[in-house]
Amino acid sequence: MQSPTQKFCYFGTVGSLLLLIVLCVAWELVLAPLRPGGSWLALKVLPLLIPLRGILKRDVYTMQWSSMLILLYFAEGIVRATSDRGFSATLGWVEVALVCVFFACIVLYLYPYKKAAKKLAQQAINKAAHKAPQ
Repeated sequence: MQSPTQKFCYFGTVGSLLLLIVLCVAWELVLAPLRPGGSWLALKVLPLLIPLRGILKRDVYTMQWSSMLILLYFAEGIVRATSDRGFSATLGWVEVALVCVFFACIVLYLYPYKKAAKKLAQQAINKAAHKAPQ
């Protein structure tokens, strides 16, 4: 059973990931491509497609490693936002904002799972300590 906060965070995670995928493709093909007519840089969206299925299925392991993968897009967004000019710089800041939303939502979504895992590990340690020969 998920709390309302977890449900909200799940939808925030999925929504920001889908928007980031759309942004990356549109940015490099239509909105502000590096070369007129689009660029191969649109392929940067492919790593975002790898965890999409697991995130849609609420797979905790996929969510954990995708929270680290997304930081590459944070770095790219910061670089493009501060080095590009005009509309491309604005798109860089939008990318940074979407990554921040994704990261915050996924961390808040995973928090109860991590808390439960710590509690279970502590119980196992306590049980093993009581059974240990003196």
